[in-house]
Order: sequence, then structure tokens, then C-alpha cells
Amino acid sequence: MFDQLLLLISILLLLPVVIPVPPPGGASPTLCRRCCDHLEGSPAPQTGEHTGGQNQMPEVRTYINMTILKGDKGDRGDRGTPGKSGGEGPPGSRGPMGPKGTKGQAGPSGDNCKNQNAAFSVGRRKSLHSVDYYQALVFDTEFVNLGGHFDMFTGKFHCHVPGVYYFNVNIHTWNFKETYLHIMRNDREQAIVYAQPSERSIMQSQSVMLPLELGDEVWVRMYKRERENAVYSDDVDVYITFNGYLITPALE
Repeated sequence: MFDQLLLLISILLLLPVVIPVPPPGGASPTLCRRCCDHLEGSPAPQTGEHTGGQNQMPEVRTYINMTILKGDKGDRGDRGTPGKSGGEGPPGSRGPMGPKGTKGQAGPSGDNCKNQNAAFSVGRRKSLHSVDYYQALVFDTEFVNLGGHFDMFTGKFHCHVPGVYYFNVNIHTWNFKETYLHIMRNDREQAIVYAQPSERSIMQSQSVMLPLELGDEVWVRMYKRERENAVYSDDVDVYITFNGYLITPALE
């Protein structure tokens, strides 16, 4: 019984409610007339004339109470696509300093510095007569020999540091004998030391700068021709010297 009563009340609430609403502005309602009244000789009623309330129809407006039609809350929709990123904001204030870290392990030791020095100075205390067509001039006195790059047994300087070198050779000629020598780089003549036979002995000198590569050899060679070739010295004084040193190492 209660359910039937509740259903009846719901139906009554859904029915449209007719409420007479007066015309807007408070004007008098317009008289109703048939569309063909003026054809039968009756004059059309003028605006604002009242002929009685029997032909006046009320204006009908429908009103529905929407609060009783509200349903249950629906499910939440899908998340929309994110919008564009906004502009970069101003930098924040600097945070507090963190705690001091622990000391790291020591790294491996570096390579030892490369030796960029090269120099030698040697001499000869004994005279020498050439016996072969070509003959290396060897030395018996060592003044300077950094790193042992000059071989006293062969009379040759071996390049261990590539770069530009300065070389100088000094000799004493022998009376009435020719003096003919070359400063050699490997197997090629670079500079000559020459003195013609003379009744007087003299000192002769020659110097040259050479660019050397690793493994190059520089030495002094005696050159024998038809005449006897010789250099003079004695057991007391040094008359013959050969010197060389590195001016600048090559760029790596």
C-alpha cells in the first residue's frame, strides 16, 4: 500500500503545472477572435478594446521541477592530455652546504719526464794517417757525454732525442800533408773540412746545424785521395775535438 502511494505521488510531481502568467509589461490581454470575423461584416476589434472576459484565454507555461530528475553521480572520465609546459621559473635560493665527503684513493703515478737533453764533447790526443779510402775518425778523450749517446769505440753520435742539433769539429793539419774530412749524417756528407798541403800546420774548424730523427748517426770521416791524408796531435795536448748538442727538441 505504501509503495502504491509513493508511486502516485511521483507521477503527480512529474505532471506539468499550469500557472497563469499575465502578459509582460502589465498590458491588457488581447481579445480572442476568429480569423474570419472581419469577413462577416463585423469590424475587427481595436487594440486595447475589451469585449468581455468570456473569450480571454490564459497563457500557459510549463514548469518542471528538475530537482526530482537528478540521477546518480556518474563515473569519472578519462584523464586528459597534459598541456604545454610553462615558462622557466626564477632560480630558487641556494641550499645549505652538504657534509664533507671522504678522501678518495690516490691515483696511479705518472710517467717519468722524458730526457730532453743531449750533448757531447770528445777529443783525440794521437795523430792519424788514413789507410783506407774512407775511414771513421775515432776519439780517445771524453769531456762530456750526456746519456752515453756518443759511442767512443765507433766515433759516432746516436740520436735519442729528435730535434735540431749543432755540431763542430776542430783539427790540426800536418805539414806537407793534405787534410780532408767530412761531417757525416748516416751515410751522407753534410759539411767538409779541408786544408791543402803546406809547409806550415794550421788549425781548421767546421760547424753545422742538422735536424735529426730518432736513430740518426753523426760522425767524422777521413777521405783519402791520391795524396796522403793526415791530422796532427800529440800525447800531451788535445788538437782534435768533436762537439755536438741539442738546440731544440722536435715537436711531438
